[in-house]
Amino acid sequence: MSVSPTQAAPQSLEQLKDLLKYDIKVKVAGIDVDGVLRGKFMAKDKFLSAVSGNGFGFCSVIFGWDIHDQVYSRELLISNKTNGYRDLLAVIDLFTFRRIPWENNVPFFLVHFLDPDTKEPICADPRGVLKAVAERAQSNGWNCIAGCEYEYFQFKETPESLAEKKFMSLQPLTSGMHGYSLLRTQLNNDYFHELFDETYKFEVPLEGHHTETGPGVYETALAYTTALRMADNAILFKYAAKSIGMKHGITPSFMAKPWGNLPGCSGHIHVSLRTKEGKALFALSSSELDSGRVGAAYPDTKYLSQEGEWFLAGVLHGLPDIMPMLVPTINGYKRLVGGEAFWAPNAVTYGYDSRAASIRIISPPSVPPEATRLEVRVPGADMNPYFAMSAIFALGIRGIKQKLSLPCPPISQMTQEDKETGKVQMLPASLETATERMMRPDSIARDPEVLGDELVEHFGGTRQHEIKLWNEAVTNWEVERYLELA
Repeated sequence: MSVSPTQAAPQSLEQLKDLLKYDIKVKVAGIDVDGVLRGKFMAKDKFLSAVSGNGFGFCSVIFGWDIHDQVYSRELLISNKTNGYRDLLAVIDLFTFRRIPWENNVPFFLVHFLDPDTKEPICADPRGVLKAVAERAQSNGWNCIAGCEYEYFQFKETPESLAEKKFMSLQPLTSGMHGYSLLRTQLNNDYFHELFDETYKFEVPLEGHHTETGPGVYETALAYTTALRMADNAILFKYAAKSIGMKHGITPSFMAKPWGNLPGCSGHIHVSLRTKEGKALFALSSSELDSGRVGAAYPDTKYLSQEGEWFLAGVLHGLPDIMPMLVPTINGYKRLVGGEAFWAPNAVTYGYDSRAASIRIISPPSVPPEATRLEVRVPGADMNPYFAMSAIFALGIRGIKQKLSLPCPPISQMTQEDKETGKVQMLPASLETATERMMRPDSIARDPEVLGDELVEHFGGTRQHEIKLWNEAVTNWEVERYLELA
């Protein structure tokens, strides 16, 4: 059962004051392009003043530096040296109100960022981007609905021990490959249950929580809700897991591929559209359920509505052009190895209930019609959920509006030979090639109804910075391979 985004939200300034009457401080945060929470504590009076004044100043450098606070290699659109890293306008979203149970129930709110002169959303603000996509969907009479699943390795390490070990020879939380194990959860039992219980209190409800295959790996499925709320919950689940982990001397890692010889960590996204009346847009009518939809492109899509098939086609057509939005890191592409061993697809593929495909169709007869949806299996756990969901929904809606046809048959009708001969379109195999493809002049990502030029240029510039740092790095692998014998 999803939690309403307005369940505990104040509806007026007076209600807000009443909710905070016993508090002296409030925690606020925004999200940068890498999906990192950037925030601070504010005195309650300062916070209330910002709410009544429609915002407060927040240093724009959070869009001008990378995940480790290193200033980007070149000037970008939002924050740069020429404007002195001036303040953006941070607007508090009252609908995100919740309390942090492991921090003495301190009140917490998310913000989105506006240009201080025009009061328009800035192009690179992840919450603002997804909010705009959701509003475009609403203008067509649809609500964007999403769910998110995370796989993540965990280590018996602290921030101090990670630094001391230089992130090498880390101790996993448990040993061995134990997917869906009821036995392994008896180890670290307090931590395992606290993740479920504390996130519920934090209004980040979970649907499933279990061990996944790999040493110290958990998988957690977040309860579906509206897309913006889902992205908020996905970011805040990471925050909760890392915070609760620190209490137990545990470091959860959402890195996509921390071990070269083991499966990586996925960040699968489930998407659907509903009408304003609550009808599942991808579902068939009751009269079609017995035999499936007449005119479906393939048997795999016969229990998907025509709108659902168009949406699927839109995502498939644009998937190669928006890859940095789904896989934003150097490491993430090492997870996408294809094949059934790791279930990490690396091609433009889809199929009914297929975990080997990039997009898995989930529909009757395996689920009730109202649960019909698509699972996008390309993203890793290191994705920024706002950008990933924005790109997916924007492409899908574009597919409906343009009534696009599926670009290829389902994966069940493809062979390894099809991949080798080019019949199956492969996805970019590195962040460098993915960024080049996204930024090319005719990229679908540049369509104003998808991401638009400004976001492509700014985010693409941040990825070029990441690539530059990687190309300049000297790794342990290189030293071990070449130092003595070269």
